[in-house]
Amino acid sequence: MDNKQNKIYIIDVTNRDGVQTSRLGLAKLEKTLINFYLNDMGIYQSEFGFPFTNHEISYLKANLELSKMEVLHPIILSGWCRAVKDDVKRALAIGVEYLNISISTSRQMVNGKFEGRVVRDSEENPRKPSIIGMMTETLEEARKGGVKVVGVNAEDASRTDEDFLLKFSQVAKEHGADRIRYCDTLGYDDPLTIYARVKNLAEEIRLPIEIHCHNDLGLAVACSVAGAKGAIDAGVDAYINTSINGMGERAGNADLISVILALRKSSGLKDPNLLDERVDLSKAWKIAKYASYAFGVPIPVNQVGVGGNAFAHESGIHADGALKDRRNYELYDFEELGRGEPEIIETGRKITTGEYGGIKGFRNVYEKLEIKFKDEKEAYKILELARYANVHTQKPLTEDELCFIARYPEQAKQILTVSPPNLD
Repeated sequence: MDNKQNKIYIIDVTNRDGVQTSRLGLAKLEKTLINFYLNDMGIYQSEFGFPFTNHEISYLKANLELSKMEVLHPIILSGWCRAVKDDVKRALAIGVEYLNISISTSRQMVNGKFEGRVVRDSEENPRKPSIIGMMTETLEEARKGGVKVVGVNAEDASRTDEDFLLKFSQVAKEHGADRIRYCDTLGYDDPLTIYARVKNLAEEIRLPIEIHCHNDLGLAVACSVAGAKGAIDAGVDAYINTSINGMGERAGNADLISVILALRKSSGLKDPNLLDERVDLSKAWKIAKYASYAFGVPIPVNQVGVGGNAFAHESGIHADGALKDRRNYELYDFEELGRGEPEIIETGRKITTGEYGGIKGFRNVYEKLEIKFKDEKEAYKILELARYANVHTQKPLTEDELCFIARYPEQAKQILTVSPPNLD
């Protein structure tokens, strides 16, 4: 098959894996804004949460409503489930139509996590539950419920022996899987091994492959790109899982902007034009800054593309060369990432609104955003939502957050509603 017929698409997992960063997280309003920014950036899909987790339900439902309203469009919103039938039932109950089902496949994880209660294949012991059996039962539940696209995740695929990985994936295909997610869960692969393993998997299974890499060895971006190229060279589409600013478990996931730049600018990948054409790199600066603010984690000064020093030059030779021709020391232009515009910082009086805000200050803030209300009743309604939003985020509300609340008050109210279940 001609490689040019196949493309690489981005599935961002900030709102699923990124929020699992230890000691950090995002408020549901912030997760919603992330979905909007990803959509504006032309990202194919957002893995937007856990449909089986109670505190996610209101947020998930509201975002699905925004999707049906074609406000969040054309981005696909997908959920993540364990290989547990009840997880799928709960996802279906709230209207999730795109799912990934995940289960461990390596001997290390199956033995280490299930401690002998589960085998990988029923051939090992027919009297015990098997990984393949749990996966197929859950997959069939999703198909029966009308899920449009189901991906099956092989957790710890990089430490899974080839024969079992192929069998697991083949059975998944036979039971209706649309894609296989190859998870380098511990960042164990290198670019050479992941290219070979994914290429072989794609050639044997003939399904699109998702690449999910962690950064424990600092290779998440390199492995993501190499794995995706392996799928492309095997003649199938590839999907790379990314996270904004590389947020995620332990050392994090593959950074969204670094992956895009690698596919658009690196010597061997820029000419084949493999990346989904809808991806708009000019939104990089804005999305990186918002994620940094929302997570409360500064962007490292040397971060690819968006770090404070990404386009800084001090050495005499470098400064001289860059001033003569930026191409001497800059591989790509800062304008391409949405950088270069001056950022205004108020140094005098500043009126804000939040959980203790009043109507006068609130109106002043919204007048500057050029948002008008039809009457006083509507203004007080949005003021009350803004107060609750500030309680919810515990940070000053951004302009985009304030605009969202005013434009979509019903969905904002739903997102801000987190009610613990009856625990008696």
